[in-house]
Amino acid sequence: MSGLTGPVAAQPIRVRVVVTGRVQGVWFRDSCREQARALGIGGFVRNRADGAVEGEFEGPPAAVERLVEWCRTGPTRARVDGVDTTLVATIGDQRFRVL
Repeated sequence: MSGLTGPVAAQPIRVRVVVTGRVQGVWFRDSCREQARALGIGGFVRNRADGAVEGEFEGPPAAVERLVEWCRTGPTRARVDGVDTTLVATIGDQRFRVL
């Protein structure tokens, strides 16, 4: 992710994030929702069948970048092995949900 500035930075972005490691059963999703709401980010987070956690985060670039950085560590009981991010199209999501 790049540190955008100026008028482009004001435009919301949306990223898809896949977090691997010991990230299920450790309060990752609820903690992510708390972080997202504190940052004013919309989107969702959910468990995947393969043991990963997947989410989409939408909002100001700096706030989205902070949430992605948080995902690199996660809550206390998590062990994050990897975080893959992909820029996706915005959809105007303003509410954050755990699915």
